[in-house]
Amino acid sequence: MPHSLILNLLPQSPIPPQFLSGRHLHALFLNLVSSVDRNLSDYLHEAKSDKAFTLSPLQIQHRSHSASANLYWQHHQPIPPGTPCWWRISLLDDTLFSQLTHLWLNLNPEHPWHLGPANLQITSILGTPQKGMPGCWANALSYQQLYDQASTRDRTLNFAFSTPTAFRQSKYDCALPTRELVFNSLIKRWNQYSGIEFPKTLVELMFPSFFEIHTELVADSRSKFIGCVGALNFRIMGKPEAEAIQQINALADFALYSGVGRKTTMGMGMVRRMKS
Repeated sequence: MPHSLILNLLPQSPIPPQFLSGRHLHALFLNLVSSVDRNLSDYLHEAKSDKAFTLSPLQIQHRSHSASANLYWQHHQPIPPGTPCWWRISLLDDTLFSQLTHLWLNLNPEHPWHLGPANLQITSILGTPQKGMPGCWANALSYQQLYDQASTRDRTLNFAFSTPTAFRQSKYDCALPTRELVFNSLIKRWNQYSGIEFPKTLVELMFPSFFEIHTELVADSRSKFIGCVGALNFRIMGKPEAEAIQQINALADFALYSGVGRKTTMGMGMVRRMKS
């Protein structure tokens, strides 16, 4: 059962921008896991691929923007103490969520967590959809529910690429979100965690009909990452069976949890389906 959880955070001291990178937030997540299961934290740290979670960059709570807007993926100034922030964690595996149940149920808002030299308090966790940001990023449905609730008629799939998204091709990254790269990424993760097998041939039914995307550079002291952000629309073409349409719609809804492409455990590849 995939979960998309929003953690509301309150920094107790300034967070320098160099400690807001994806790898620092990745380390914070592993520290959270380690507080309840050290062996699980070590396992997630050592896993080389197909990790059953994704993370967002740290977001400033009071930023006013529409649900379809891009998120912060880099900060150039320190986040002042007392600034309400939020952070999204998605979990794709039922086992992983259950192993962390003690963490979610026993969070002490007075207990400080560390992001570089800064102390953070986790004030609350949001696990169900709410109006506006960040509530539109929170949800939880079983894989069977995602499939059962998926439309058998809707042929239009609107996606918002909210943080830079890129895909590995051979030895290099590709920032152009083709139908093959987007949907093969979704099918791979769906088939790995859902227990409901979807055929790879679904990709052949998809065609882009609208796109308004551009590239963005994410850089830290160790690396540079180029990915796309913006809006992209796919349409289901031809005369497919209702089952195939339902499977494609389930994949589009699943994107909220799984993201697409590379570095989803470090804040990249955050994608949501936007209703028409």
